[in-house]
Amino acid sequence: MARAAVEKKKYTYEDYLETPEDKRYELIEGELLMTPSPVTLHQRISGKLGFELTRFVVENDLGEVFDAPYDVYLDDENVVQPDILFISRERLDIISEKNVQGAPDLIIEIISENSAYRDMVQKRRLYEKFGVKEYWIVIPKEGLVEIYTLKDNLFQPYKAFHKDTVLESPYLKDLKIPLQGIF
Repeated sequence: MARAAVEKKKYTYEDYLETPEDKRYELIEGELLMTPSPVTLHQRISGKLGFELTRFVVENDLGEVFDAPYDVYLDDENVVQPDILFISRERLDIISEKNVQGAPDLIIEIISENSAYRDMVQKRRLYEKFGVKEYWIVIPKEGLVEIYTLKDNLFQPYKAFHKDTVLESPYLKDLKIPLQGIF
């Protein structure tokens, strides 16, 4: 007699809202995933990168920058908390009282030991699928930022910036961040 396949429960946004407030969760393709608290190096990089991005966005009146924990609702089975995100002035209407309703223009994820697969594979696919225009993957231990841009609904590698170079964003023209001060 053949064994019946065990079906994994698909979680929804409603289930996500029931998670304990003292822990961080993300919902990716209906799978509820707990996110451990980031380590010190991660937080240092996030703070410095977020500061540089925010300063540029505010000085040029380009939109808004947010950092985690902050929910980005993509659909009923996908709710993520990117480390840093940017929403252009033209799209500020996707910001609601509780969260962001739709894909930000730019997302930055800082890799940690526990998040490498999630950030580099699962979230990358998700951000591609929902139309994020630019995705930065920050790899602290290598002092590296990889930038991907969306072209024909697929992320294309734009450029990798090392800690001794100046990061330039193809989406945010004129943004220049010396990475030596970030790492």
